[in-house]
Amino acid sequence: MHRIFPHSRRKRQIFTLFVLMALGAFASMQFSSNSVKASSTGPSFLEFESGQVRPVAMSPDGTKLFATNTPNGTLEIFNITPAGLSFQTRVPVGMEPVAVAARSNNEVWVVNHLSDSISIVSLAGAPRVTRTLLVGDEPRDIVFAGSPTHAFITTAHRGQQRTDPSIAGVPGAGDPQLTTPGVPRADVWVFDPANVGNTLGGTPLKIMSFFTDTPRALAVSPDGNTVYVAGFRTGNQTTVVNEGRICPNFNTGQSCLLSNFDVGVGGHLGPGTDATKETAPFVSMIVKFNNSTGHWVDEIGRVWDSSINFSLPDTDVFSVDANKLTQTASFAHVGTTLFNMVTNPVTGRLYISNSDAQNQRRFEGPGVFGGSTVQGHLAEMRITVISGSTVTPIHLNKHINYNILNNNPNFDPTQATHSLSTPLDMAVTKDGNTLFVAAFGSSKIGVFNTATLENNTFDPRQTSANYITVSGGGPSGLALDQSRNRLYVMTRFDNAVKVVDLNTNQEIQQLTLPNPEPLSVVQGRTFLYTPPAGGNGEASCASCHIFGDKDELAWDLGNPDNTTTTNPIPINLGGQTGLGLLLFGTPGQINGTGQTNVFHPMKGPMTVQTLRGLVNSGAMHWRGDRSNGVFGVNATDSNLSFNNFIVAFNGLLGGNEPTAAEMQQFTDFQLQVVLPPNPVRNLNNQLNAAQQAGENFFQGPRPADGINVPFIGLIAGQTAFTCNGCHEVDAAEGEFGTSKNASFEGIQQIFKIPHLRNMYDKVGMFGFPRVSFFNNSTNGFQGNQVRGFGFTNEGSVDTLFRFFNAVVFNPQINSGFPLINPDATRRNVEQYVLAFDTDLAPIVGQQVTLTSSNASVAGPRISLFEQRAAAQFTSKALGGSTTECDLVAKVVVNGVPKGFLFDPASGTFIPGNGGTALSDAALRALAATAGQEVTFTAVPTGSGSRIASEP
Repeated sequence: MHRIFPHSRRKRQIFTLFVLMALGAFASMQFSSNSVKASSTGPSFLEFESGQVRPVAMSPDGTKLFATNTPNGTLEIFNITPAGLSFQTRVPVGMEPVAVAARSNNEVWVVNHLSDSISIVSLAGAPRVTRTLLVGDEPRDIVFAGSPTHAFITTAHRGQQRTDPSIAGVPGAGDPQLTTPGVPRADVWVFDPANVGNTLGGTPLKIMSFFTDTPRALAVSPDGNTVYVAGFRTGNQTTVVNEGRICPNFNTGQSCLLSNFDVGVGGHLGPGTDATKETAPFVSMIVKFNNSTGHWVDEIGRVWDSSINFSLPDTDVFSVDANKLTQTASFAHVGTTLFNMVTNPVTGRLYISNSDAQNQRRFEGPGVFGGSTVQGHLAEMRITVISGSTVTPIHLNKHINYNILNNNPNFDPTQATHSLSTPLDMAVTKDGNTLFVAAFGSSKIGVFNTATLENNTFDPRQTSANYITVSGGGPSGLALDQSRNRLYVMTRFDNAVKVVDLNTNQEIQQLTLPNPEPLSVVQGRTFLYTPPAGGNGEASCASCHIFGDKDELAWDLGNPDNTTTTNPIPINLGGQTGLGLLLFGTPGQINGTGQTNVFHPMKGPMTVQTLRGLVNSGAMHWRGDRSNGVFGVNATDSNLSFNNFIVAFNGLLGGNEPTAAEMQQFTDFQLQVVLPPNPVRNLNNQLNAAQQAGENFFQGPRPADGINVPFIGLIAGQTAFTCNGCHEVDAAEGEFGTSKNASFEGIQQIFKIPHLRNMYDKVGMFGFPRVSFFNNSTNGFQGNQVRGFGFTNEGSVDTLFRFFNAVVFNPQINSGFPLINPDATRRNVEQYVLAFDTDLAPIVGQQVTLTSSNASVAGPRISLFEQRAAAQFTSKALGGSTTECDLVAKVVVNGVPKGFLFDPASGTFIPGNGGTALSDAALRALAATAGQEVTFTAVPTGSGSRIASEP
């Protein structure tokens, strides 16, 4: 996990620390294709598991239904008839489309999550993409509002398009300031749909920024003059007190003098041992801000204000004047993870589907010895109502008795039948009286009277009788057709659209969409999102691992009722336990047991790691403790390590464990999910000067004045390590900052070396108190921040730069050696790590549409795509030595959709369904004819043949 502190030292240290991440690597899946072939190799499909936001929408006149086919990269168009839905056509859009909105009866806009783009689809004549807008990283939702109409699109506050010179001068565009405190991390791009501009990716009127984390959902007031913007994983005013700020004992009531001459509030929370009396390690501690008292407090009420150098306003939702494009209000404490929003068409009240994490509670397991557990109570599923300035959270599952666990004979197994898990999309009837809620993890649609919901007088045991069961699983999107009294439901698990007759609340039609996902993905997905049988029906793996990723929180999920187990993972510098005494003046023990090779069950707070890209990581969890479990012991087997998560279904989720065969299905699914390309890295895959300098230092050979090289050589008698010595970068092996080893960090636990591929996604907490492990380095109080957790395993370190200030990188603190690591070097390495490779080139997913009028700006981008499609690239996910991407072109000619795959060897485009290849010039010339816009997309290498051959 690499923590950051007293480390063992050495190279790995430095990033090893990087602790940040969560492990990973990509899985490759081999598909076959019976159509066009080019010179590239790789799987024909990669699984990204993008969360759908607004996957279905109706045309204003109610004659058509639009559905985003996320895995297939297409927009599905249906005619709405008295008998039901009938398929009309399919339009290729970008990669991972997650939202759709109709601007008019003849124009639809689609949000492409992985492509960082918006596809403008015209229904006039042959349906086709007429323009592609390029926006910020990972767009999620879109709405139209205002007079004249504006288009609003949510994106992360980063991405290559955000700093593109072609939008210079646009308000809000420019440097995302990833290393600057107090910067908003949520963007909304605003376009004039009637005039999107002549620049490469369109010219936004404005890029608005909001003081919350990466945004997700949008909603519009009934009069169309207000747009509501919601963050996604916005936190809950919890953070962590670094272990160096806690007195080194378990006496909670006695203060102490810390090594930095600060007074410590008290010792560590107990118990001080596990149930077998094995001494627990000293760990950090989660605290929560009490808005009533204005203090940061732990679970026993102690105040830790002096150890938190920032504040968390926890602003979650914002209102925007859709005409003036100005923020008019903000709303705090709406929820921890916000999924979707909808307004009541009569009252204007805003409903936000969300979950509220309970990470301030400690421990998994039965809670016997430790006296506490979050088993079955990870996150409460809610609808929060905003009326005027009043924010009212409503718990949807208030019937659950969290105090009685499923191993108690008094546990009520019928609770689950009344529960809703992971509420996503919503719809409200025109009279404002009924709210429909898609419960993604429950295969149900919740149905609520809005009055009883708002005043919290409903009883789930009674209202559940009105819930609508849908087949297929994973309802993610709703479109209400009141003129026909129907509800159209997107079900993600089976990638289908269902038609529900609201007269009977029964399905009357099912339409399955084309799906390139292998059966192993389809079969295994349900285990991530569905609460386990035998539980209360609320908690699932996705309660923390949102859409297979992370919730941006830390949890203390130790289990005092468990026992210490053996750590089989090879340890870098594992024989140097005495170095801890020499470097830091502390006993040379690794944990409370004094052993170097154990996993103590009291592990302390750990930030949630992504479940993406795990396949090449070996042991899992920050400590790698899933290397030892139910299915055996192995330090390098990712399959075994993920299977060993099976114990969490009972110990954490509070339900029954799946069978071994079912757990293998879950494993087969999750190990195929990959990380997206890094949005900080240049599209040509070249590092800028600072990033390159950082990589040079990271890889070595380390110069004589490098980070503690002389120190390690003198004290440890070891050959000096480069950063890469621990945080290995080996594309052929799918290692990007991790390795199969653990590392001695100079603290009381051994941690697995973590990957560094998503550091850019952990930015937002700035402010660090004095801690001796970091040379007492502090930047003072930093004011309002977006996140409560940063880097290292527990999230206590605010920046990568701070991490590089750890004592282990500055040996003069204990040795008398001069300071040999300048801040400029730290800044360069920080920039390099923020742009870290992810096993997919940054060009993957990118798009541009060539029209009859934009050849001068689109032409160079197309040429860039062709260059990258020919550029050699090594990727474990893509099967080894290959190219950065495949390049696919889509166009409608004489009313017939056509696809082409670029062949780098000949420089021509091969028709997807056979025929004579076109030269580059001939293909581009097609766009000169009205209605023949050509959309080019850089897709993962190996998938181009499949995508080009599809209509």
